[in-house]
Parts: sequence; C-alpha cells; structure tokens
Amino acid sequence: MLRLIPLLIIPIFIYNLIALGGGYIGGYNIQDLLSINNAVGIKMFSGETWKFSGGDFLVLATLMLLFVEVVKATRTTSREIINHGLSMVTFVVALVEFITLKNFATTPFFFIMMMTLFDVVAGYTISIVAAEHDLGLGRANNE
Repeated sequence: MLRLIPLLIIPIFIYNLIALGGGYIGGYNIQDLLSINNAVGIKMFSGETWKFSGGDFLVLATLMLLFVEVVKATRTTSREIINHGLSMVTFVVALVEFITLKNFATTPFFFIMMMTLFDVVAGYTISIVAAEHDLGLGRANNE
C-alpha cells in the first residue's frame, strides 16, 4: 500500500507545514527562515565555515527520496503505474503552489518542485524501458 504513494509528497508536505502554518499564522518571512543567515555553521579542516541551512536540508532529504523513487520505478507492476500517476499529481500541485501561493516562490521549493518533475519523467521513462526489456521489444533480429 505504501508503494502507491510517491515519497516526494513528504518534503512537499513538510514545506506546506512551514509555509502555510508559520508563514501565514506566525507572520514570519519564509525566505529568512530557509536562508543561509539561519544556517548551522560547521568548521572545516581548511579553516572555512560551511553553512547548512534548513532549505539545504530539505533539498538534500528530497534528493534522497528521489533516489528511492527512481529505484521504485524499475518495477513494472500496476502499482507503479498508479504511483507514476500520483507523482504527476504531486508535481502539478507543487507547480500550482509555486506559481500562485505566497511563501512558495523560494529556491528550495523550486528545487523540490523540479525533483517532482524529474520523478515523473524518470518514472515513465524507466518503466517504458523496463517494459520493453521484459517484453523483448528492443531486441534486434540477429537470430
């Protein structure tokens, strides 16, 4: 049952909680919350300080979930076709939020939205290639 749900819904849900929950109710600026000014500084051996913000963490977590989604796309079951459809819905919802809602026009959310698009394109592409391989459609007539 959980394989039906695209994992990239999780970071979009978290971003919605931050943007809609605190941005509208608390009145703070989400750009400031996700920016490098509110980052954790990690001292490197070179002497430089690496700053890692909340937006960076959300994009990193989304990238890890995108990897899992691409691996899931290698299956050619009917569940995965439903998953690809739900991934498309996830992308459309993220796109509408990015274009129309306040607090969603940020770079981290743009990257998350683009990862949902990559999930859709990669999912369908990998499924088609895997199905061709399973059916033997890509074989040359060298026999």
